[in-house]
This record gives sequence, C-alpha cells and structure tokens, in this order.
Amino acid sequence: MNDILQQLDGILESRKSQSAEESYVASLYAKGLDKILKKVGEEATETIMAAKDVAHNGDKNHLVYEVADLWFHTLVLLAHQNLSSQDITQELQRRFGLSGHEEKANRSN
Repeated sequence: MNDILQQLDGILESRKSQSAEESYVASLYAKGLDKILKKVGEEATETIMAAKDVAHNGDKNHLVYEVADLWFHTLVLLAHQNLSSQDITQELQRRFGLSGHEEKANRSN
C-alpha cells in the first residue's frame, strides 16, 4: 500500500508546478487552504453517508469509492502543507502497540 501512497505523494508534489487549467489538483492548490479543507469536509460527509447506506443496502463499493476520495483529498491537504503520507505512516507506526487509551493519555502530556 505504501507504494501507491508514495506514487500519489510524488504526483501531488509535481502538481504544485502545473497551471490550474491543466490539473484539478493544481486548481485546488491555487484556490488555497480553505477550498482544500472544504473538499476534505465534503468527502468526509459523503463517506459518512455511504457508510450509513451500507447498513441499509449492503453496497460496500460506494463506501470504498468515497473513502478513496476522502483519502485523496486528505493527501492533497497534506501536500499543500508540505507533508506527505510518510508523515502519517510514521505517526501510525509510532502508535503501533499502544492501546488507544494510552495514546490518548499521552496527548495531554
């Protein structure tokens, strides 16, 4: 999985030098942080709605599609902030083996 995330990191970084007319991602970068945050919020809402739909109709494909959109737009946000998927995977690795209660308690320290 890291391979596809690293490939996306590279593509998202390269879009910073493209024109907004040539690239959807470049157009998001050009519109700034608020537009990117709005897209992440929209995708999060669509993910929640798709998850609720699974409970009603059992269609998991739509949920997978929406989570992919959410992940993608979150990666755009990270790239805009000069972060990458590696920053997130490193944080997840740091948390590996900690209970959720331990990790939460460590936040306040």
